[in-house]
Amino acid sequence: MVYKVLLIDDHPIVRHGLAALISSEKDMEIFGQAQNAEEAISLLSKALPDIAIVDLSLEDMSGLDLLRYLNSQYPELPLLVLSMYDEKVYGYRAIKAGAKGYVMKQEATEHLIQAIRTVLQGEIYLSQSLAFELAKKKLGQGSGTVEEKLTNRELEVLQLLGHGLGTRQIAEKLCISIKTVETYRSHLKEKLGLETAHQLVQYAYEFVNKK
Repeated sequence: MVYKVLLIDDHPIVRHGLAALISSEKDMEIFGQAQNAEEAISLLSKALPDIAIVDLSLEDMSGLDLLRYLNSQYPELPLLVLSMYDEKVYGYRAIKAGAKGYVMKQEATEHLIQAIRTVLQGEIYLSQSLAFELAKKKLGQGSGTVEEKLTNRELEVLQLLGHGLGTRQIAEKLCISIKTVETYRSHLKEKLGLETAHQLVQYAYEFVNKK
Protein backbone atom coordinates (compact mmCIF):
# COMPACT_ATOMS: atom_id res chain seq x y z
CA MET A 1 0.00 0.00 0.00
CA VAL A 2 1.17 3.50 -0.83
CA TYR A 3 0.11 6.17 1.66
CA LYS A 4 -0.98 9.55 0.32
CA VAL A 5 0.25 12.60 2.25
CA LEU A 6 -1.18 16.13 2.11
CA LEU A 7 1.23 18.98 2.95
CA ILE A 8 -0.19 22.23 4.38
CA ASP A 9 2.54 24.85 4.85
CA ASP A 10 2.85 28.46 3.70
CA HIS A 11 6.55 28.20 2.81
CA PRO A 12 7.25 26.77 -0.70
CA ILE A 13 10.82 25.78 0.21
CA VAL A 14 9.59 23.81 3.22
CA ARG A 15 6.91 22.06 1.16
CA HIS A 16 9.47 21.19 -1.53
CA GLY A 17 11.83 19.70 1.04
CA LEU A 18 9.07 17.75 2.74
CA ALA A 19 7.80 16.45 -0.58
CA ALA A 20 11.27 15.20 -1.52
CA LEU A 21 11.77 13.56 1.88
CA ILE A 22 8.38 11.84 1.93
CA SER A 23 8.54 10.76 -1.72
CA SER A 24 11.84 9.02 -1.02
CA GLU A 25 9.91 6.51 1.10
CA LYS A 26 8.79 3.56 -1.03
CA ASP A 27 5.32 3.41 0.51
CA MET A 28 4.54 7.15 0.57
CA GLU A 29 3.61 9.73 -2.05
CA ILE A 30 2.43 13.33 -2.06
CA PHE A 31 -1.34 13.64 -2.40
CA GLY A 32 -1.16 17.40 -2.80
CA GLN A 33 0.27 20.64 -1.43
CA ALA A 34 -1.54 23.65 0.03
CA GLN A 35 -0.05 26.97 1.05
CA ASN A 36 -3.05 28.02 3.13
CA ALA A 37 -6.25 26.74 4.72
CA GLU A 38 -8.43 27.66 1.74
CA GLU A 39 -6.36 25.54 -0.65
CA ALA A 40 -6.28 22.66 1.83
CA ILE A 41 -10.05 22.68 2.28
CA SER A 42 -10.53 22.81 -1.49
CA LEU A 43 -8.28 19.78 -2.02
CA LEU A 44 -10.00 17.81 0.72
CA SER A 45 -13.44 18.52 -0.73
CA LYS A 46 -12.48 16.39 -3.75
CA ALA A 47 -10.72 13.44 -2.10
CA LEU A 48 -9.06 12.45 1.16
CA PRO A 49 -5.40 11.54 1.69
CA ASP A 50 -4.24 9.05 4.30
CA ILE A 51 -2.71 11.79 6.46
CA ALA A 52 -2.36 15.58 6.49
CA ILE A 53 0.73 17.38 7.78
CA VAL A 54 -0.27 20.81 9.08
CA ASP A 55 1.83 23.87 9.90
CA LEU A 56 0.40 26.13 12.62
CA SER A 57 1.52 29.35 10.91
CA LEU A 58 -0.80 29.99 7.96
CA GLU A 59 -1.72 33.27 6.29
CA ASP A 60 -5.50 32.94 6.14
CA MET A 61 -6.38 30.95 9.27
CA SER A 62 -4.89 29.96 12.58
CA GLY A 63 -3.40 26.49 12.37
CA LEU A 64 -5.28 25.56 15.54
CA ASP A 65 -8.57 26.69 13.98
CA LEU A 66 -7.79 24.65 10.86
CA LEU A 67 -7.10 21.58 12.99
CA ARG A 68 -10.46 21.98 14.73
CA TYR A 69 -12.25 22.46 11.40
CA LEU A 70 -10.62 19.46 9.72
CA ASN A 71 -11.19 17.29 12.78
CA SER A 72 -14.90 18.16 12.77
CA GLN A 73 -15.38 17.78 9.01
CA TYR A 74 -13.08 14.80 8.42
CA PRO A 75 -12.76 12.93 11.74
CA GLU A 76 -11.29 9.93 9.92
CA LEU A 77 -8.37 12.00 8.57
CA PRO A 78 -5.23 11.77 10.78
CA LEU A 79 -3.63 15.17 11.37
CA LEU A 80 0.06 15.62 12.20
CA VAL A 81 1.44 19.04 13.17
CA LEU A 82 4.87 20.07 11.91
CA SER A 83 5.71 23.48 13.33
CA MET A 84 8.53 25.81 14.29
CA TYR A 85 6.62 26.74 17.44
CA ASP A 86 7.64 25.35 20.81
CA GLU A 87 5.75 22.17 21.62
CA LYS A 88 5.63 23.18 25.29
CA VAL A 89 3.43 26.12 24.32
CA TYR A 90 1.49 24.73 21.36
CA GLY A 91 1.66 20.94 21.73
CA TYR A 92 -1.21 20.53 24.17
CA ARG A 93 -3.35 23.02 22.26
CA ALA A 94 -2.73 21.18 18.98
CA ILE A 95 -3.60 17.77 20.44
CA LYS A 96 -6.72 19.23 22.03
CA ALA A 97 -7.68 20.70 18.63
CA GLY A 98 -7.53 17.27 17.01
CA ALA A 99 -3.92 16.58 16.02
CA LYS A 100 -2.62 13.03 16.43
CA GLY A 101 0.97 14.13 16.76
CA TYR A 102 3.32 17.11 17.05
CA VAL A 103 6.78 17.45 15.53
CA MET A 104 8.98 20.53 15.72
CA LYS A 105 10.73 21.54 12.50
CA GLN A 106 14.04 21.64 14.34
CA GLU A 107 13.93 17.87 14.86
CA ALA A 108 15.79 15.40 12.67
CA THR A 109 14.06 14.25 9.48
CA GLU A 110 13.86 10.65 10.68
CA HIS A 111 11.63 11.83 13.53
CA LEU A 112 9.12 13.16 11.01
CA ILE A 113 9.01 9.88 9.08
CA GLN A 114 8.63 8.00 12.35
CA ALA A 115 5.82 10.36 13.37
CA ILE A 116 4.00 9.86 10.05
CA ARG A 117 4.19 6.08 10.38
CA THR A 118 3.06 6.19 14.01
CA VAL A 119 0.01 8.31 13.20
CA LEU A 120 -0.84 6.19 10.14
CA GLN A 121 -0.98 3.18 12.47
CA GLY A 122 -3.66 4.91 14.51
CA GLU A 123 -1.38 5.91 17.36
CA ILE A 124 -0.39 9.31 18.77
CA TYR A 125 3.14 10.60 18.24
CA LEU A 126 4.66 12.78 20.97
CA SER A 127 8.22 13.59 21.90
CA GLN A 128 9.29 12.53 25.38
CA SER A 129 9.22 16.13 26.62
CA LEU A 130 5.72 16.78 25.24
CA ALA A 131 4.42 13.49 26.63
CA PHE A 132 5.82 14.56 30.01
CA GLU A 133 4.11 17.97 29.75
CA LEU A 134 0.77 16.36 28.87
CA ALA A 135 1.12 13.94 31.77
CA LYS A 136 1.70 16.86 34.14
CA LYS A 137 -1.39 18.62 32.80
CA LYS A 138 -3.45 15.50 33.37
CA LEU A 139 -2.24 15.47 36.95
CA GLY A 140 -3.24 19.11 37.34
CA GLN A 141 0.27 20.45 37.07
CA GLY A 142 1.55 22.88 34.46
CA SER A 143 4.89 23.70 32.95
CA GLY A 144 4.83 27.02 34.76
CA THR A 145 5.23 29.16 31.64
CA VAL A 146 3.41 32.47 31.49
CA GLU A 147 2.11 31.68 27.99
CA GLU A 148 0.24 28.70 29.43
CA LYS A 149 -2.21 31.15 31.00
CA LEU A 150 -3.18 32.63 27.64
CA THR A 151 -6.22 31.62 25.62
CA ASN A 152 -5.70 30.42 22.04
CA ARG A 153 -6.84 33.79 20.67
CA GLU A 154 -4.58 35.75 23.04
CA LEU A 155 -1.67 33.57 21.99
CA GLU A 156 -2.52 34.22 18.35
CA VAL A 157 -2.62 37.99 18.89
CA LEU A 158 0.72 37.83 20.72
CA GLN A 159 2.19 35.88 17.82
CA LEU A 160 0.94 38.40 15.24
CA LEU A 161 2.28 41.31 17.30
CA GLY A 162 5.63 39.55 17.31
CA HIS A 163 5.54 39.36 13.52
CA GLY A 164 5.18 43.13 13.36
CA LEU A 165 1.44 43.52 12.73
CA GLY A 166 -0.37 46.51 14.18
CA THR A 167 -3.80 46.57 15.80
CA ARG A 168 -5.67 47.32 12.56
CA GLN A 169 -3.78 44.63 10.63
CA ILE A 170 -4.50 42.05 13.33
CA ALA A 171 -8.18 42.99 13.31
CA GLU A 172 -8.35 42.52 9.54
CA LYS A 173 -6.45 39.22 9.61
CA LEU A 174 -8.58 37.73 12.39
CA CYS A 175 -11.83 39.30 11.11
CA ILE A 176 -12.54 40.99 14.44
CA SER A 177 -12.97 44.63 15.45
CA ILE A 178 -10.13 46.95 16.40
CA LYS A 179 -11.74 47.35 19.82
CA THR A 180 -11.62 43.58 20.33
CA VAL A 181 -7.92 43.51 19.45
CA GLU A 182 -7.31 46.32 21.92
CA THR A 183 -9.11 44.26 24.56
CA TYR A 184 -6.87 41.28 23.82
CA ARG A 185 -3.81 43.53 24.05
CA SER A 186 -5.01 44.76 27.43
CA HIS A 187 -5.50 41.19 28.65
CA LEU A 188 -2.04 40.26 27.41
CA LYS A 189 -0.38 43.11 29.28
CA GLU A 190 -2.21 42.13 32.46
CA LYS A 191 -1.41 38.42 32.22
CA LEU A 192 2.20 38.99 31.19
CA GLY A 193 2.83 41.64 33.84
CA LEU A 194 3.57 44.40 31.33
CA GLU A 195 2.70 48.07 31.64
CA THR A 196 3.12 49.67 28.22
CA ALA A 197 2.31 48.88 24.60
CA HIS A 198 6.02 49.07 23.78
CA GLN A 199 6.81 46.42 26.40
CA LEU A 200 4.10 44.18 24.93
CA VAL A 201 5.46 44.51 21.40
CA GLN A 202 9.00 43.81 22.61
CA TYR A 203 7.81 40.76 24.55
CA ALA A 204 5.88 39.52 21.51
CA TYR A 205 8.93 39.94 19.27
CA GLU A 206 11.14 37.99 21.68
CA PHE A 207 8.44 35.33 22.11
CA VAL A 208 8.16 34.73 18.36
CA ASN A 209 11.90 34.73 17.73
CA LYS A 210 12.82 32.34 20.51
CA LYS A 211 10.73 29.60 18.86
